[in-house]
Amino acid sequence: MGASPVSVANVHRTLSLLAACLTVAACSSSPRAPTAVPTSTGSPSTTSAANSIVNVWKGGPVDPTRVPLGDGHKSTTTPAQGSVYYCNQPGGVGGANGAGPWIHGTTWDSTAKVAVRGDVTWTHADYNQTVQGDTRVIVTNDLPKGQPTGTFPIAPSDPAYQYDQNPNAITAQPNTIRLPVSPAPATQPGCLGGGPIGILDDGVYLFDALDGPGRDAVAHETQDRCDGHPAPGGAYHYHDVSSCILAGAKGSSTVVGWAFDGYPIVVERDAAGKLPADADLDGCHGRTSPILVDGTVVTMYHYDATLEYPYTLGCFHGTRTAAGVANA
Repeated sequence: MGASPVSVANVHRTLSLLAACLTVAACSSSPRAPTAVPTSTGSPSTTSAANSIVNVWKGGPVDPTRVPLGDGHKSTTTPAQGSVYYCNQPGGVGGANGAGPWIHGTTWDSTAKVAVRGDVTWTHADYNQTVQGDTRVIVTNDLPKGQPTGTFPIAPSDPAYQYDQNPNAITAQPNTIRLPVSPAPATQPGCLGGGPIGILDDGVYLFDALDGPGRDAVAHETQDRCDGHPAPGGAYHYHDVSSCILAGAKGSSTVVGWAFDGYPIVVERDAAGKLPADADLDGCHGRTSPILVDGTVVTMYHYDATLEYPYTLGCFHGTRTAAGVANA
């Protein structure tokens, strides 16, 4: 027999949410164009600029041992707060074998979930981001830069194997992604079609919150200690903001990636270091507020990292202009 499953207390899953008051726009509402936020110094450093942002939440708190399960919270017709608006019915491919012992009815214990073993580093990981006029150009090969992965395929001797027998190996996925620096809202929110929906700042693809059969992927599937695993075709990816990235995003506003419509994915914290809840966000899992982007505080729409499903995006607020590689 293998060793008993290892509990993983991921940083972002042990955070509880603070009650407060904030009114957010509906998913279909158009945000204001990005506008710079003045500061008292006129030319603040990045640190002082970030410190000028004060976030107050109305949602939460979330008990990390009783995180609401996202199963069933999806739609093909319209966006909804705390849900995924998806383009196609999931086809039942992939996913975990069944509900792990950390899932209890309509909740799951994020502190007890097993993680895939291994500590693999990728010295040839490639990630670079530049702004060229009105275009943000991201070059990546989808291998995590500065972050380790688990060992995939999952070995039969790994305790995670009894819950998820992911047979895929991680392979490089070279890609150049071009996104608008100043994205605009779409006439109607866009659905998420599976596969990559964004890129995080370690060069790894972000997928939506659903696994192959259409369940809460973060709760059901077993990932490594940085919350990643490979898809068929070898594309390593996250279904939420990696806990390894989240651990380093301690300020009130940290851009940690970009959705494929050009809008930033942000880790926002209040004065107590807490993340927002679904109740603070719209149907696309975002809001319009001051954030720190490219060293400047601007007021613009963005997606938020949360502990709750759907974790990053519920739909596209803007028009998708980029894609992942074909076999992702």
